Amino acid sequence: MRIALAQIIQESNTFVPFQTTREHFAAQYIRTGAAVLDQLGEAKVEITGMLSVLRDAGVEPVPLLATHGSCGGPLTRQCFDSLIDDLLGSLQQAGALDGVLLALHGSMAAEDENDCESEILERVRALLPSGTPIGVSLDLHGHVTPRMLQPGVFFVGYGAYPHIDMFETGERTARIMIDQLAGKCRPVMGLAKRPMIISPVNGRTTEGPMTAVVAEARRMERDGEALAASYFMVQPWLDFKDLGFAALICGNGNQAAAQEAAEALADQVWDLREALLPSLTLLEEAIRIGLEGPGTTIVGDCGDAVSGGAGGDNATVLRALLELEADKVPSLTYLTLVDAPAAAKISAAGVGEEITVALGHTLSIDDGAPITVTARVRAITDGVFTMGAGLAGAETHFGLTAVLAIGSLRVAVRSVSGLEWDTGQYSSVGLELAQAGLIFVKSPSHFRATFGPYADRILTADTPGATRVNIRQVAYKNVIRPIHPLDVFD
Repeated sequence: MRIALAQIIQESNTFVPFQTTREHFAAQYIRTGAAVLDQLGEAKVEITGMLSVLRDAGVEPVPLLATHGSCGGPLTRQCFDSLIDDLLGSLQQAGALDGVLLALHGSMAAEDENDCESEILERVRALLPSGTPIGVSLDLHGHVTPRMLQPGVFFVGYGAYPHIDMFETGERTARIMIDQLAGKCRPVMGLAKRPMIISPVNGRTTEGPMTAVVAEARRMERDGEALAASYFMVQPWLDFKDLGFAALICGNGNQAAAQEAAEALADQVWDLREALLPSLTLLEEAIRIGLEGPGTTIVGDCGDAVSGGAGGDNATVLRALLELEADKVPSLTYLTLVDAPAAAKISAAGVGEEITVALGHTLSIDDGAPITVTARVRAITDGVFTMGAGLAGAETHFGLTAVLAIGSLRVAVRSVSGLEWDTGQYSSVGLELAQAGLIFVKSPSHFRATFGPYADRILTADTPGATRVNIRQVAYKNVIRPIHPLDVFD
């Protein structure tokens, strides 16, 4: 038995003023053929989970493509076509296949395509013999559309947010594929959507309202009502007409039952809509708490969340820290900024040198102005480190990174945007978390998985930017109204 494996992942944000190019994918990795398997190492991601199941089952894995574009603006058509060409070219040379496993995100968009995952599926299916099954893993922030429910395709979403089950999701997807090919199951899909946009702050599956939904989904699976029960809180920073929550049930042979289960799960989430509204802290108040309180305060800079596609270059937090004279207190404060020109200038100055440099807003030019600081260069690195929870074992590339000291502030200025999920973004540049009283992370929730053990308290700051988590303040123009929480429902 031979099953192909491929991964194309990127989470798009339509509120940023920049696009994603092939260079953004290449900055992480683009691997084809044998390199897909040879260079994955110990990374605990979807495709390695799939691979482990195939090998245990004695199935020959046929690697096609693996690439990750992180999060950012919609892809250029040239970028999207080049990646699909890589995928389809490998598929055409793969020989006879019994099935195909794809690791996708679910919220990838291009400049001329709101539903990249559907286009990928359509083009892959066109090259396969009729009836060849396709199994797809998705991020639970996927924007699931009816168009995605194509013949012979089944889906399995992450169960956890923060995302600590990528490997396990890959395993689940591959097991269903193996069982399907062995005649033990017949996957059918049921989809139910509701007009609601869930803020990532309160959409965690580890605590809060969504835990009840998670429990029900797992019950459905245990009781045989679903091969996989998935819930998609959706990437909220997509301005598409059909944006909204989705429940997606992979049933076993009975499509009507799968649809009924999807509707029941969607109704449960709809009933929780008010409880899912986030509790946020004003930025200035979060800073005061961090400076005055004992221990370590970790604050999510949610409006500039690189894990939601923001540029990571918004200087709002730095400006507020300086205005509140946080640079003059005894305790250290850590923060990051994405600014490739500044990183190059700082690197040229060298460690130990004092430098005056403008920071921020090289990408998010409409969200504020750069701030000029005079600082001491503390460290210069290549921005490479290995992640822990979530993308455990995966190598992260932040590009040329320099650490500036502005009094008691420590600013890690890096060249490449990337997921702020892991404490390595600080420890890899010599900033140990135990030494700081206040730490900012450009993430609404996922950082809790790794930063949580270092925190005496965690706050969610209502900061501005392309990933604002107060959904009522997001400037949607195209979503179909009414939709919660923009509108009131009885």
